[in-house]
Amino acid sequence: QVKELVLDNCRSEDGKVAGLSSDFENLEFLSMININLLSVSNLPKLNKLRKLELSDNRISGGLEVLAEKTPNLTHLNLSGNKIKDINTLEPLKKLPNLHSLDLFNCEVTMLINYRESVFALLPQLTYLDGFDADEQEAPDSDPEADGDALEDDYENGEEEDDEEEDDLDEEVIDDEEDEDDDLEGEEEEDGVDDE
Repeated sequence: QVKELVLDNCRSEDGKVAGLSSDFENLEFLSMININLLSVSNLPKLNKLRKLELSDNRISGGLEVLAEKTPNLTHLNLSGNKIKDINTLEPLKKLPNLHSLDLFNCEVTMLINYRESVFALLPQLTYLDGFDADEQEAPDSDPEADGDALEDDYENGEEEDDEEEDDLDEEVIDDEEDEDDDLEGEEEEDGVDDE
């Protein structure tokens, strides 16, 4: 009973995933990041699937398959795909439980009123690209995956590292100056010997 399946960076055949069948009917989480996927048409029926990661592929449409094959989807990540138009997202209306949609690095995000249009099209959505309609960031149930916590740690760690790096840089400069002095002395000696 596999509940999570990660196929990131695997090679798909002709933009389709081979071997992913209805045997995986208990899947709740499926990740297929960067596998050169062109379409989701070959997905098996995955009634229990809640979270689908499809970022960094070449999907440009055909999303109606998701309503049919993954009816209980709550999170969908399509970042870094070839989605250009709001209309392409229309089939997602048929996913009543879809609360979170990510479209970072898709052309559609460049459209004027992109956020308002997507929220209007998909009223069931709570979060688009990690933020709700009022620009409030999505809370993360997994503290380790919580960007804020990681950023805080990173910022604190980064400041300390910077100070240490400055000290190291000074030491390196001192060492280099010493080496230069040594080299100059050797060159002068060589010059004297040659004469």
